[in-house]
Amino acid sequence: MTFPLQQRLPTASRLILSCRGLGADGEQTPLLRRAVQQAEVLLEAALACGLRQLDQADSDHHGKSQQVLGELFRRQPTLRQQFILQTKCGLVPEEADHCRQYDLSARHLIQSVELSLERLHTDYLDILLLHRPDPLMEPEELLEAWYRLRQAGKVRLLGAVNVSVAQLAWVQQLLPEPPVVLQQEMSLGQRRWLEAELPGHGAGQETLIYCQRHGIQLQAADSLAQGRFSGGPGALPHTAPICRLLKALAADHHCLPESLVLAWLLRHPAGIQPVVDCRQADRLRAVSQAQEISLSREEWYRLYQTARGQPLP
Repeated sequence: MTFPLQQRLPTASRLILSCRGLGADGEQTPLLRRAVQQAEVLLEAALACGLRQLDQADSDHHGKSQQVLGELFRRQPTLRQQFILQTKCGLVPEEADHCRQYDLSARHLIQSVELSLERLHTDYLDILLLHRPDPLMEPEELLEAWYRLRQAGKVRLLGAVNVSVAQLAWVQQLLPEPPVVLQQEMSLGQRRWLEAELPGHGAGQETLIYCQRHGIQLQAADSLAQGRFSGGPGALPHTAPICRLLKALAADHHCLPESLVLAWLLRHPAGIQPVVDCRQADRLRAVSQAQEISLSREEWYRLYQTARGQPLP
């Protein structure tokens, strides 16, 4: 099965490895050798499992995640070339001297990209994702930032996170090279993208159809639903039926319940790319089995309806 991003980047993989957890344990200390070693083991496992795409943001642990990944690239320059690297920018975390905000001004975008490149020890980003809609964004500034970054070869493709269909269409009309990726929360636990009757936050079936019509790659953030359907700490009493079903189906497919949570997304014909947040190589190897699982229609709908907690209309 091909999916939209492969038209632009043929080596794009069905699963994307989230790198936001890198360096999380050493946020207030100098870069730890152990963190880089852990990153090396994780990326080697990703390659072995066929994952060729990395996702992170300039705001992840105040840049520590990018520093860890960049140090690994500095030590092994050829490793960078084996991955498609995408970075989010535009989300400004709360600090002592300012509140949390979104900033898609030309100045901030350009500075953020340049700082990310420096941290990551690379000359370019394969994909730049605008991390949130900015109510104060000036169209001319976005156009200026994209032109300057594209002309300098620092960014190859553009995408967005958590935007509505109207916002996505507007950016498409504004820029000479429209966005090729839309990332938003999508999972068995968050199904607004699938159910038109539910209100959306940049979600809903209209988003799904729009992306399919225009060849925009959908990426599923929080694809594992924080583990609450597969025995994780976020499990709640009302999720017991879906947890039981996942456990039973996992026994049939000889896999982890988490692999089925991902396989459910992969089964959709839109060609969704789940972003997988795994810090341990063994767990990554296990959940990546989702790429080999082909759910039947009956299994897919049973998971869907059980996760809803009520019959389909």
